[in-house]
Amino acid sequence: MSYRDRIYIVKDIILKLVEYGELNQTALVSFCGLNLKKHKPILDDLEFKGLLQRSERSSGKRTFTFYSATAWGIEFCGTILEPYEKMFPRSRHFTQQE
Repeated sequence: MSYRDRIYIVKDIILKLVEYGELNQTALVSFCGLNLKKHKPILDDLEFKGLLQRSERSSGKRTFTFYSATAWGIEFCGTILEPYEKMFPRSRHFTQQE
């Protein structure tokens, strides 16, 4: 597996949340090809900066964490991250499957 720049990880997270509307933490990291232990600080940072919204729901004794993109996160992705990737395309290893 090749290295993926943080900016592309952020974009992938936001786009996946836009695509699905809301995802639980496990599904989000799985769909984005991330490792929860390694990439949880990125999720926390995105939430702190207002790009993601986190909610927790309990079912019995278990608590599940869900994420969704905020309006600011969607705008940030479209105005900052999309143009960045057009200018500096990621390596072929991580381009989205066509």
